[in-house]
Amino acid sequence: MKLIAATKNKGKLEEIAQILAQFPYDVISMARAGVKDEIEETGSTFEENALIKARGVWSITGETVLADDSGLEVDYLGGAPGVQSARYAGPGATDEDKNNKLLDALSGVSADKRTARFVCAIALVFPDGRSVMTRGTCEGVITFGAKGENGFGYDPLFYVPEYGLTLAQMDSDTKNELSHRGKALRKLVEILENEWLNHVET
Repeated sequence: MKLIAATKNKGKLEEIAQILAQFPYDVISMARAGVKDEIEETGSTFEENALIKARGVWSITGETVLADDSGLEVDYLGGAPGVQSARYAGPGATDEDKNNKLLDALSGVSADKRTARFVCAIALVFPDGRSVMTRGTCEGVITFGAKGENGFGYDPLFYVPEYGLTLAQMDSDTKNELSHRGKALRKLVEILENEWLNHVET
C-alpha cells in the first residue's frame, strides 16, 4: 500500500519512513509517484499549507498522501521566518544561505532573546478523501553559529538546552524523539493505529 510523502526533501522523507515503519505502507516520494506538478502553498498557516499540499497530490494520484508544512518561529523576529522558512533567503537558496540570513538578522541579539521553536503541521489524506491533521512543536534557542553535521535546514542553529546540543549534533533517534516533526508524526501514528484496528475489525 502506497503512502506518498508530498515532499522533495530527502531528509523529511527518511524521517517519515522511519517513524511510520510499523505500518504496511510503502512510503514513496512525489517523484516516485510520478507527480511533477508544483503545489503552490498559498496558506497563511502551517496547517493550511500542509492540507493544500496533501489534497493537491491526492487529487492527482488518489493514493494516501502525507504532507507537512514546518518552519522556524523566532520570537525576537516576531515569529519569522514562520511559513516562509523554506523561502526565507529567496528562490534557490541553500540551507547555508538561509542559516546565514538568520544569523545576520539576529546579529548583536543576546542569547536570552534568541528563543525559538520549530513547528510542524501534518495533513494526511486517505484515498476516500478523508483527512486528519496533527501538530508538533520543539522549543529551543538560536545559536551564534552552525554546529553539527546531521539533519538539514536550520538544524545546525537550533540548540535544545535540555540536551546541550543542536538538532544537527544529535543522532537520528534522539532528534526524532524530540523534534517537531517527530512529535507530529507520533500523534499521527496514534490515529493510524486506530485506523488499522478498525480496518481489521471490519
